[in-house]
Amino acid sequence: MRYRSGTDIGLKREENQDAVRCEYFGHNILAVVCDGMGGERAGKEASAIAIEEFFQRFSAGYTESLSDEDIRKLMVSSISAANSVIYTRARFDFKNFGMGTTCVAAFVNSKTAFIANVGDSRAYLITDKNLYKITTDHNVACLLFEQGKITEEEIDTHPQRHMLVRAVGVEKTVQVDTFLLDYEDKISLLLCSDGLSGYCGDDEIYDVILNSPFDDVAENLIKLALDKGGRDNVTVAVISD
Repeated sequence: MRYRSGTDIGLKREENQDAVRCEYFGHNILAVVCDGMGGERAGKEASAIAIEEFFQRFSAGYTESLSDEDIRKLMVSSISAANSVIYTRARFDFKNFGMGTTCVAAFVNSKTAFIANVGDSRAYLITDKNLYKITTDHNVACLLFEQGKITEEEIDTHPQRHMLVRAVGVEKTVQVDTFLLDYEDKISLLLCSDGLSGYCGDDEIYDVILNSPFDDVAENLIKLALDKGGRDNVTVAVISD
């Protein structure tokens, strides 16, 4: 099991509010990508807090003997812990009002990939034939699609496609989506902020992955986003065995 990750400020933003962290737990890997939001430096602080709190909570609760359901619950509670800290920080400091962050996390062991997400940072499954989006974006455009008010084709161009309806730290509690992917021989995953997925098509992303040596894949995906204009911070983590 191996990983590669990277983050870049992009070409238009004044600071990088994204954050990424990957670590080994024995032979297993935990990867987390966050995309912060908020004025001043609040977004950058929110994403940093989320990753720190997530890893702290997960590390404290993880043992090799945990069941799949226990791991899933630990992923949820790790995001909830981050949510509580960010929410409290925002309430006690007016400069941080409205601070929050997306969070997409993957824990991969020898037989199962556990995915948890809040917001519009994404997890993809990489196969020999295609790229498959695992997570659902928690934004206004996707909510309107679920309500039958716009078509699937209209999601990518909707003016509110970047407006989140769910984020870590904005409300007192947070609803977390989880996904469990069982596999036999191998698995490959991509986690990314919308600085990549919001400006690059899935086919373009897959083509870069397919034609990159693993050591260069994170750097090449970031370059793809920059070549498309680099209009946002861009962050990626790729896990493969």
